[in-house]
Amino acid sequence: MKQLDILFIHPNASKKIYQDLSKDFSAIEPPIWAGMLASHCEERGFRAEILDCEAWHLDEAQSAARIKEANPRVSCFVVYGQQPSASSQNMEGAVSLAGALKAEWPQAKILFVGGHVSALSREVLERHSAIDMVCQNEGVYTISNLLKTNLKDKLDRVDGLGYRENGGIVLNKPSPIVPKEKLSDDLPGIAWDKLPIERYRTSLWHSYSNGCRRQPFAALYTSLGCPMRCSFCMINIINRQENEYSDGSAVFRYWDPEFMIRDFDRFARLGIKNIKIADELFVLNASHFIKLCELIIARGYEFNIWCYSRIDTVKERYLETLKKAGVRWLALGIESGNTKVRKDVTKGRFEDVDIRDIVRKIRDYDINVIANYIFGLPEDNMETMQTTLDLAMEMNTEEANFYSAMAYPGSPLYGEAKKRGWKLPERYSGFSQHAYETQPLPTKYLNAAQVLEFRDKAWAKYHTSPAFLELLKRKFGQIAVDETLRSAGIQLKRKILEQKVTAL
Repeated sequence: MKQLDILFIHPNASKKIYQDLSKDFSAIEPPIWAGMLASHCEERGFRAEILDCEAWHLDEAQSAARIKEANPRVSCFVVYGQQPSASSQNMEGAVSLAGALKAEWPQAKILFVGGHVSALSREVLERHSAIDMVCQNEGVYTISNLLKTNLKDKLDRVDGLGYRENGGIVLNKPSPIVPKEKLSDDLPGIAWDKLPIERYRTSLWHSYSNGCRRQPFAALYTSLGCPMRCSFCMINIINRQENEYSDGSAVFRYWDPEFMIRDFDRFARLGIKNIKIADELFVLNASHFIKLCELIIARGYEFNIWCYSRIDTVKERYLETLKKAGVRWLALGIESGNTKVRKDVTKGRFEDVDIRDIVRKIRDYDINVIANYIFGLPEDNMETMQTTLDLAMEMNTEEANFYSAMAYPGSPLYGEAKKRGWKLPERYSGFSQHAYETQPLPTKYLNAAQVLEFRDKAWAKYHTSPAFLELLKRKFGQIAVDETLRSAGIQLKRKILEQKVTAL
C-alpha cells in the first residue's frame, strides 16, 4: 500500500483544559477542520487519515506510538476548536505531544495548522523546536501544495508555509484562502469515514431537548468566518492575508445548501439527532440558512440542532422555519448587560435592540436559548458585571455561558494587551475558561483575580438558582436538574485565586 501522505492529529488535552469536568461533562466534539482538510487532500490524490486522540482517550505515549506506526510523510497537528478561543487552549496538548513524538521518532515531519498558529506563526516556531513547519492561515492550499514536494526542496514555493532553514525561520508569502465559489470543490465536506463518530458526545445542556441522550453527536460548519469585527474575537485570523489581527480579515463564506444537505442526510441514516452547527453565525444570511432549513423540513428529519445567532439577526419571521427544521437551541452572544461596556467591544452591534423582547420571541416558538455573557471586558467594574449577572438571572434562559474576557492571540484585544503590558497566560491552558491556569484580562478598574472570582460565583449562582432549576424540571424533567446539580458540584481549582488567598 502507498505510504500515508499525511496524518491529521487532534491531540488530547481535555484534563488540562477542563479539569474534572472532562470526565463526564465536557463535550467530545468531532475535529471538523481535520475532517475537511483530510477530504481536501484525498480529493487531490493524496492518502490521508485522522487520529483523534481525544475521542479514543489516548495518552501522550499511546498517541506518539500510533503516529509512528502510521508512518505518515507529514504529521499534521490540527489545532482548531469549534469556538475561536479553543485553538490557543488546545495548543497545550499539541505542543506536548509534538515534543513526545520527536523524542520517539526524530525523523517525523511535524506541521501545525490552526488559529493560534496563524496568529503567531513565527513565535510558535521560535518557542517549539519540535515543530518543523506551520501554516499561516487556514492551510488548505498550503498543505496540499506541501505534499507535492519532497518536504526538503523548493519549500519557498509553498505559499503560506513557515519553516526552518539554515538555523533561521522563513515565512513565505501568504496563501489565498478558499473562495466561496470553490468551497464545494476544494473543501468537499468532512471525511466522516475517517472519524469514530460513535464516540462523540454533545454538551450536557444540548442533550436536555433529546431526553438527556448525549450520544451520538455530530458537528459541522455550513459557513466559515464572520463579517463582524469584535475586539475580543479572533475567529477571522485564519483568513489573514496581510493583517496582523482578525478584524482586518472579516470574510464570510458559505457552502450552497444543496451541497450541505448531504451531511444531514448522512446523520439521518446513522440515527444522529444531536447536531451542532458550529458556524460563528448561522442565522445571518437568509438565502443560506433558510434554504438549508427548508431542505431539512422537506425530508421530515427530526433533529436536535444547536446553532448560533446574533441578537439583531434573529427575525421573528425566521423562527417558525428554524423550529420546524429541528433547531432546538439558539446560542446568543449578549456579552454584557451594560450598553457602554458592550459598545466598547462590539463595534456597532445591537445597541438599539431590545434583548429581552428578542429572547421572549424566540422562546415563544419553543426554541431554547443559551445566552453567552462575558465578564471583565475593558470597561467593566463590579457594578457593570453585576448588571450583566442581574440580566442573566432575570431572563433565566434554558442555559447560560459565563466567560471571563481573554486576549486571544489574533484578536485586536490581544494587540491591546501586548501594548499595555497586561499579564497574559503563561501556559496555553491559561486561555481555557475552565483550566487551573486560567488567566483572564484585568479591566480598567479590576484585576484578573477579581474578574475570575466573579465569573465562577456567577456561574454557580445561576446554575443552582431555584428559578433555573424549576425551569429545567418543567421543560426537561428531573434528570436535567440532577445532572445540572452534579456538574455544579465540581469545584474548579484556580491558580490566581489560590495566589490571592496566599497573599492575604
